[in-house]
Amino acid sequence: MPEVHLPRLGHGPGGSSLLKIVLEVILIGGGVFLGLAGEQWRENAHNRELAEMSLRRFRTEMQANRKAVAAVKDYHAVTLKALNAYFAANANARKALSVNIEGLLPAFFDHTAWDLALATQSLAYIDEELAFGLSRIYNAQNMYSGLTSGITQAMYLRTPTESEDGFMAAVQVYFSDLAGMEPKLLELYDELIPRLDRALDE
Repeated sequence: MPEVHLPRLGHGPGGSSLLKIVLEVILIGGGVFLGLAGEQWRENAHNRELAEMSLRRFRTEMQANRKAVAAVKDYHAVTLKALNAYFAANANARKALSVNIEGLLPAFFDHTAWDLALATQSLAYIDEELAFGLSRIYNAQNMYSGLTSGITQAMYLRTPTESEDGFMAAVQVYFSDLAGMEPKLLELYDELIPRLDRALDE
């Protein structure tokens, strides 16, 4: 029976070409995989950097906004108490009461970190629960600022000299709203700022 000689891989012109093609495919595939992995690593590193920068900005902004609220909370509470006593008294008794209003003195909030996070979409790289807490605070701050804008417009439309009692009544309503909002805002800050610190430590 005649012997049959099969070509071996790597021997002869055909085997050598096949081996070369296989090696080239492996090298190209490996290069593509490493390139994609490197790109993914760079993207993840960039996202982590964005998240960290945003967290630092948020922490600085929350601390500043908390300080602004804490600085005026007691003034609003004390003045509201005096206004309540004034309007609870009859016309004759009011003449003997003095309400010292030193201005509206609202807290003014910085929201640059929030605006920048929305613009860069860095909120997507922050813990979901933390992002929810931040959104909650900024919404509360916006409500506060909306009330301030409303009373300011009303004050310019109807000045205190035109109707002192009317002006004081408007301030009473405004301070009453702030008296409910400011302690709640401070609670939100005191709950969120440590969470930002922990997120940065991680």
